[in-house]
Amino acid sequence: MATEFEIDSQTDEMLETAMELGISDVEGLSEKPKTFGQLARERFFGHKLAIVGGIGLILLVALFWLGPMLSEWEFDERNVADRLLGPSSEHWFGTDEIGRDLFVRTAKGGLYSMRIGLIAAVVATVTGTTFGALAGFFGGVWDGIVSNLVNLVLTVPAIIVLSVFANKFGASAIGLALVLAGLLWTRIARVVRGVVLSIKEQEYIMAARAAGASNSRIMFRHLLPNIVGAIAVEVTLLIGTVIVLESTLSFLGLGVKPPNASLGTLVADAKGDIDSDPIRVLTPGIFIILIVLCVNFLGDGLRDALDPRAKGSDSSEAKNAKKAAKKARKQSGKQGPGYIAGARTDRSSIGKI
Repeated sequence: MATEFEIDSQTDEMLETAMELGISDVEGLSEKPKTFGQLARERFFGHKLAIVGGIGLILLVALFWLGPMLSEWEFDERNVADRLLGPSSEHWFGTDEIGRDLFVRTAKGGLYSMRIGLIAAVVATVTGTTFGALAGFFGGVWDGIVSNLVNLVLTVPAIIVLSVFANKFGASAIGLALVLAGLLWTRIARVVRGVVLSIKEQEYIMAARAAGASNSRIMFRHLLPNIVGAIAVEVTLLIGTVIVLESTLSFLGLGVKPPNASLGTLVADAKGDIDSDPIRVLTPGIFIILIVLCVNFLGDGLRDALDPRAKGSDSSEAKNAKKAAKKARKQSGKQGPGYIAGARTDRSSIGKI
């Protein structure tokens, strides 16, 4: 007759076998775990609006970049005999009051606006990330200085400050981009500060500090890589904000100066003819809307891809795991508590050995 020890060991072996058989039968649980990069890429390409935004942005850049090369007209070429013409095979978007081709000017203006948005977003991101990381990591005096500076920038009337500085320094793309970045870095600084505060006390940071890692090594090796996702999202959303602000300033005559042109200046030049020739106003306005929509769609996709907690960002692996758990619960409910993942364990029969 078998001893109690032998019965328990046989029971454990049967339980392990049952669990192995059950798990192997469950779909999705035997797959190799995916890395964060693979999951992020899968979530991004599963976001339909992000794909639409990315493709749309590529097409817009190609149009703005290659369009003038395909046209026989120059950006500032004037032909008074062809003034105020409507769209035609020769002038796709028509001509303005001094005979300049509006398709070429719209393409150049769109590229100029996107260049300003990209420069301002990069400068604001670098500035905000630096101040936010210093405030969150060191705290104390640094946190107080940065927080008060952010509050100061947020309390000033932005449109008035932008108007004054843009009128003085906004003649070039870089000058206007720096003026816009000077008031838009605060949002990224607050985001980075919050993320750094949430992760700087985690175990791996404390372990690195206990191992003798310097502050610079901890910041560049452990903290900054963990906030790249949040920064990437903010950059894309900031580009759209900059383009809208630049168009507003240019429309008011405080942004881009002739001979350069942006989408905002094109709207401002055509506003007097909105009743007789609405296409001149609507065309650059539609391109502004398309650029901002594409950038925002792309930012939404990056947010869902880089933040696993975001709504609707479940990967196929997570869905398979949910299906597997549901299948296991159904199977367990049908077979009763004496079964584990499809394998029955009967202790009474083992006791008779």
